[in-house]
Amino acid sequence: MGPLDASPVIEISRVSTRFGSAVVHDDVSLSVYPGEVFGIAGGNGSGKSTLLREILMLQRPTAGRIRLFGRDVSSVSEEEARSLHHRCGVLFQYGALFSSLTVAENVAVPLVEHTRLSRRLIRDIAAVKVGLAGFPRASVSKYPNELSGGMRRRAALARALALDPELLFLDEPTAGLDPVSAAGFDDLIRELKQLLRLTIVVVTHDLDSLWQITDRVAVLGNGKIVGIGTMDELSRSEDPIVREYFFGPRGRAAKEQAWSRK
Repeated sequence: MGPLDASPVIEISRVSTRFGSAVVHDDVSLSVYPGEVFGIAGGNGSGKSTLLREILMLQRPTAGRIRLFGRDVSSVSEEEARSLHHRCGVLFQYGALFSSLTVAENVAVPLVEHTRLSRRLIRDIAAVKVGLAGFPRASVSKYPNELSGGMRRRAALARALALDPELLFLDEPTAGLDPVSAAGFDDLIRELKQLLRLTIVVVTHDLDSLWQITDRVAVLGNGKIVGIGTMDELSRSEDPIVREYFFGPRGRAAKEQAWSRK
């Protein structure tokens, strides 16, 4: 049985989102299956991050239904919502680390807040997560402002992995990184997917990342999903929004680089 034959981890059905007269989503539907890296792409203002917040129950859509691990997120109790949140890890855009805490303390925050483990065990688990994220253990006592952009992103990833999530959300994980750091982060995501058997949802406009790490991608435009499928399938789409996105100079360069790496 392939991943698309299994029950969806995330199921979005006919979701619409409006802020006053502004339409963000108009009848959006998609499913994410166990074990895949699913990309959500689109231009600025296409509603990528809004959709992510709705999946995570940080805001409600105007209409439609979202199911997470088979549960309708609009009807769960507070206790059920907490349980669902514990099964998810989130890397927020630019890391969103606590500036007053060291890397080790940042990674330990979810364990301190959501478990009753001893301080020593929390410290040991945090060290393991730091290692998984490829962060140098010699630097765990540093503060976020002492780190490069790539290292801040790895520290934030370690924190997202702290509670052993089944589902990992990455919001623009390579935004602002230099090409070498971004490529290294993409490689790390692929390795963690295999090692930890994660399902990953990545919100990004980074075409290199979309080619390198995703199994399928949904492209948002004009409030709708204008294309969904593998990157190869999307690169053959006749939709003008998809073609503009994938066939500009950056899109062609990203495709050529992906094929050369493969």
